[in-house]
Amino acid sequence: MLKVGLVGVGGISGAHIPAWEAMEDAELVALCDIRTERMEKYSDKRCYTDFDEMLKNEELDILDICLPTYLHADFAIKAMERGINVISEKPISLKEADVERVYSAAQKNNVKFMVAQVLRFWPEYELLKEIYDSKRYGRLLSGTMTRLGCYPRWSWDGWMMDEKRSGLVPFDLHIHDLDFMVYAFGAPKVAHQYRSKLPDQDYMSVVYDFGDFSINTEASWYSTSYPFTAEFRFQFENAVVAWENGKTIIYLRDDEKIDLSQQSEGDTGSINLPKSDAYANEINYFANCVRNDLPVEKVKPEELKCVLDILNSL
Repeated sequence: MLKVGLVGVGGISGAHIPAWEAMEDAELVALCDIRTERMEKYSDKRCYTDFDEMLKNEELDILDICLPTYLHADFAIKAMERGINVISEKPISLKEADVERVYSAAQKNNVKFMVAQVLRFWPEYELLKEIYDSKRYGRLLSGTMTRLGCYPRWSWDGWMMDEKRSGLVPFDLHIHDLDFMVYAFGAPKVAHQYRSKLPDQDYMSVVYDFGDFSINTEASWYSTSYPFTAEFRFQFENAVVAWENGKTIIYLRDDEKIDLSQQSEGDTGSINLPKSDAYANEINYFANCVRNDLPVEKVKPEELKCVLDILNSL
């Protein structure tokens, strides 16, 4: 039975905690957050407000980091130096140099580390990658990826609105789509960006040129109560593959279409996340790597470096 601890009982933990709770051969034994009220409903867990105390008192196989971005690397290294395997929410850091620092710590201490880049485990995006790899509908010609939402005034201590701590929209929202592109299609050759940034909103659009095709992207924190929206549409030679309005549809020639929509039950958390099993998929994947001493191949450090390099150059 894997013993698991989680640090950072904020919004995204609402997607992680149920995934650990549903796993038969893992037990979420401890939580840590400086806000005691965030842990009150988890009376069956040992709860800490001091991370060092949790590491000292608990014998953990895995630490799940759901902290603000600027804390990920240091907390991961501290845990790995105690021989604990670590899965961390994205991004690994705002700094490309931290990729080498974190993975060196994992190698030195003979433990496993993974950044939870959830789109790599999201069924609709996995389908898209399979279609691209297999050339089922011919060559890819163009793509559009959208990730829109409202300004995160709810974040603890306003950290998400602090560019030095969160990186704003590029590192919090757009990184999802860029990470998937690098994972599925490789590094783009050129990126052209437009950005509109004000004190209470942040919007960006980027066109990525891959040589044989281009992908248009947009991401936002609007100042209004715009609902969270994540969609894509990809044009292949013989089909258009779209995930829009929560439905996955492949549009074929001659007015034919294949509706692959999945209706998920329940919610994945408290911050208006889309319904999906992807959070459980990524956590199960990492737990299986730890349990069976398998390499963590789904998320590679060189891809993480590529993503951070692009974001820091935009």
